[in-house]
Amino acid sequence: MSRIGKSPINIPDGVKVECKDSVVSIEGKKGKLFQSIHPLMNIEIEKEKKQILVKRSSGERKCKELHGLTRSLLANNVHGVTIGFSKDLEIIGLGYNVKLQGEELILQLGFSHPIKMKIPEGIQVEIKNQTNPGRLTIMGADKQLVGQIAANIRRFRPPEPYKGKGVKYADEIINRKAGKATASSK
Repeated sequence: MSRIGKSPINIPDGVKVECKDSVVSIEGKKGKLFQSIHPLMNIEIEKEKKQILVKRSSGERKCKELHGLTRSLLANNVHGVTIGFSKDLEIIGLGYNVKLQGEELILQLGFSHPIKMKIPEGIQVEIKNQTNPGRLTIMGADKQLVGQIAANIRRFRPPEPYKGKGVKYADEIINRKAGKATASSK
């Protein structure tokens, strides 16, 4: 049996969990998330113990694969509506900057034009430093959406290995390359 799948998910105070038609809705102070459940998985919500249990219907390989995944997705949703998730990004480069105008994030990344990105609902962006190195934090309840938005921003200008210019995760380590060695004069 899956070690991850068989462990229960504790429901913190202030979180409502409901299961209807293989869709689990989890609501907390940070928002409301929905998670669709595969038909081979069974969800039991124990109100007295404040726990969610994920049970599989059989011992087939497909059921075993889905058991831990389903439990992890539900645990991430519970964590997201209570504490939330965040990703930190750094923007490094001369003239590179980031601004927030209403619901749009405006990135100046060395192109001839600024890049405008609409911030989706449920995501907050906090700018700690606008210019070199620019720092911004992407926060939200949905782990997948926070990670995808951060990856989309990084994709506009990935860090290059010579000077390290570009958009990188705050904890990312860039392996730097040495430039061309100068020729010695004789």
